[in-house]
Amino acid sequence: MGKSHRHSFLYRNGLSLVFLFIFLLTLVAQAYTGWKTHNEELSDLHAPAIGFATYLRSAHFISATFENFESEFLQMALYVLLTVKLRQLGSAESKSLDNQEEVDRIPQPSAAAPWPVRKGGWILKVYSNSLSIAFMLLFFVSWGLHLFGSFKAHNIEQALQDKPADSLLKFISGPSFWFETFQNWQSEFLSVLAIVFLTIYLRQYGSPESKPVDASHLETGK
Repeated sequence: MGKSHRHSFLYRNGLSLVFLFIFLLTLVAQAYTGWKTHNEELSDLHAPAIGFATYLRSAHFISATFENFESEFLQMALYVLLTVKLRQLGSAESKSLDNQEEVDRIPQPSAAAPWPVRKGGWILKVYSNSLSIAFMLLFFVSWGLHLFGSFKAHNIEQALQDKPADSLLKFISGPSFWFETFQNWQSEFLSVLAIVFLTIYLRQYGSPESKPVDASHLETGK
């Protein structure tokens, strides 16, 4: 801790801050372009345009936003869980095929250990799996909000076309919601496959996600 305080706040948190900035920038861009697109769709249906603030509370924005969130959180939850037991020879993203890893050591209480480790019992058990639990909770919340937004947007479109509203059961059993869902999920799984496989043969000097540049292709882990 003493050494870390020799660095500035920006240096210590640069990775999180840069990704937070990119996230907010792209979220604003998505909201603006989604607003324009939605108003074009409303115009085609002979419905009045809506303001930007109204759009941010709309089913269209909720559905589009959480449709993307859910796939990211599902990807990370499965990645965290599957890398516990599964291996890939030569990948920087895999644990060693034979050797014990630091992440597999039995947690030992100490003054510097997090509070759940010192507490022990079921609290330690939950904390030992808290990363995957958090990602799964975020996934289910995002999936639920995606479903809510898509269902509401679907029935608004039905009303604008003078069609009867559908029940939630009818909507979720139809193809459109699942088409939205699977087109995002498959892209996330492809990206994980790409980093697992490409780190066998390719390198990025200085990145913790890569093996050392001079490492053998068959060397597994970082």
